[in-house]
This record gives sequence, structure tokens and C-alpha cells, in this order.
Amino acid sequence: MKTRTILSILAGAAIAVSLASAAPAADTTRKAPAKTAARKPRPPRPPEPCFLDANQAGPDYRLQGEYVAKAGKNKIGVQVRATGAGKFIAAFLEAGLPGDGYTRDKKRVEIAGEMKDGKCVFDGGPGNYEAVIDNGRLIGRTDKGEKIVGERIVRKSPTLGAKPPAGAIVLFDGTNTNAWRNGKMDKRKLLAVGTMTKENLPDCKLHLEFLLPFKPASRGQGRGNSGLYIQRRYEVQVLDSFGLAGRTGDCGGLYRRVAPLLNMCYPPLTWQTYDIEFAAAKWKDGKKVENISLTVRHNGVLIHDNLRLDNKTGNGMRESPAGGPLLLQNHDNPVFYRNIWLVPKK
Repeated sequence: MKTRTILSILAGAAIAVSLASAAPAADTTRKAPAKTAARKPRPPRPPEPCFLDANQAGPDYRLQGEYVAKAGKNKIGVQVRATGAGKFIAAFLEAGLPGDGYTRDKKRVEIAGEMKDGKCVFDGGPGNYEAVIDNGRLIGRTDKGEKIVGERIVRKSPTLGAKPPAGAIVLFDGTNTNAWRNGKMDKRKLLAVGTMTKENLPDCKLHLEFLLPFKPASRGQGRGNSGLYIQRRYEVQVLDSFGLAGRTGDCGGLYRRVAPLLNMCYPPLTWQTYDIEFAAAKWKDGKKVENISLTVRHNGVLIHDNLRLDNKTGNGMRESPAGGPLLLQNHDNPVFYRNIWLVPKK
């Protein structure tokens, strides 16, 4: 490199240093920004209303329920569910109530309503269904202008109170919890959730009855949630799904896997039944050769017909050749069971 070039570089560096030293010093006296005051924690939500006694459940519960009606010359079913604070949703079902005419391929229309001057008014607007419920009587019109007239009814499962036949194994009859791990019975002699059988569940016909709380302001899985875990693997959902369309997470669904053929859920605080035929998966040399089989009747109506489920549901125990118990899930809701028995398959 030439001498002139080296001198030029040194001169340039000297100028840069001179300019840097002449620049004003950074302001180190500036104060840090004031800290934002911590937000006050939100007050806890008041507990949502939960009723275990129909006599104390209030006027919304007495209006909620099922209505059988005629629309012109045609049969129609109406399911009215309470949603809290004097508000309701009515589902108008073509051909009747579920299990009594209505099927999934029939027309289903939902209309919101609320209490006005002591009556519940459902106004779907021009060209839609509308109705007024007063003292257990429903009067309205369809979207075609046909007059609807109906009365409130209370249905009971045909298998409610079914007695165990000869050869049955009684799991719970209100006298003790000997068949259950950590089983708890309340003063009404009902079995609380959060327990499982001490013995594994055999291939069998199973009968049980359950009671859901009335939680009008709750929604979705917070509304009377439990679950019947077959072999602690396959959950038949237990939930207040009254008046809904009936999806995989609703009552009678194989949780998040298979929806019931029909939503047969009765209103809460009504005793309901499951009658289940169960055959465990079959294994050979450590490999599954046949899936579980389930046939389920909810309140006497078929909702799963020889269903072949290829794997566990939700949080169920992993499939294996080992058996498993019957589990009554605790999902922080006051759901109760009674009259549980099974007949082993030969």
C-alpha cells in the first residue's frame, strides 16, 4: 500500500474521532416512565343458580318442559328450555316429540321467548313460528299460519324402576355402596358421582337411572355434567341437553365421537334411564381383532344400535386386553344415580 493512502486513512479516522467527541453526551438525567398501577382483581362471579328440588326451582322450571300440540291437523312437539332470568328457547318439532314421532329428518325450528305480564311469549317475527304459554297451555301459529294448540306433559321412561331379573348383579339399590370404590350415598339414598365399581364390568346388559340438576343460567358442559364410562374407556355422556339437537357432546352421545340417533334427554330434575348392552373388544396375541359393541336405549328409545367403536373416547383409559370398571364421572356437578344392576352375558 502507498504511503499517501495510509496517511489518508489515518487522517480520516482522526476526523471521525474528533466529531464523535464533539457530539453532545447522552441525557442520563431523564427519569424512567412511571409504573402503571396494578389492576384490581375482578370480584369473583356469583355462583350460578343450581336446583336439586323441583318444588324449589321456581316459575321458570314450572314453565320449562314438553308440550304436545296440533298444528292444523298435524301433530307437533314443543320443547321449552329455560336459559335464566325469565328467558327461554322453544324448539318446535314436526310430527311430535322425540321418541313419539319426531326424527332427525323432520323439521326443527328454535324461537327465543321471555316472560311478559305473567306469560311466556315466543315471537319469531313475520313468517315464522310464534307462541304464548300461559298456565300450562300453549297457543300459537306455524310459519304457514296454522294455529298451534297444545298442553304441557311430563313423560316417564318405560324402564324407570325396572327390577333386576333373576341372575342379575345388583350394583346399587340404595342400601349400601359395597360394590363401589369411594362410593358416597346421600340422605336420599342416592349414589353421588366420583366413584367406580370394585369389579371389572363384564359383557352384560346394564340398567341405571340418573337425575340431573336444574341450572338455567349455565351453558354447554357446565349444565349438569357427568358421564358413564364403560370399562373406564368409553363415555356415554350424561348432561342436561334437554331441548337441544343432540350432538356428540350431548346427553346420550359417545363423547366427541358419535352423536345419538335421537336426543331423548328429558328435562332436568326428571329421573332418566340408560339401558345398555355391552360387549368388550376382543383380543388375540395382544392385538385387537374385534371392536367394542354398544347398544344404548335412553328413556326406552334406541339411540345407538350395535355401535362398533374403534377406540376410547375423550379421557378414557387406553384400550387393552385388560378389563375395566364402570365409572360414574365427577365433573363438579351434582348428578345422582340409583337402581343400578347388570345381567352378565353367557
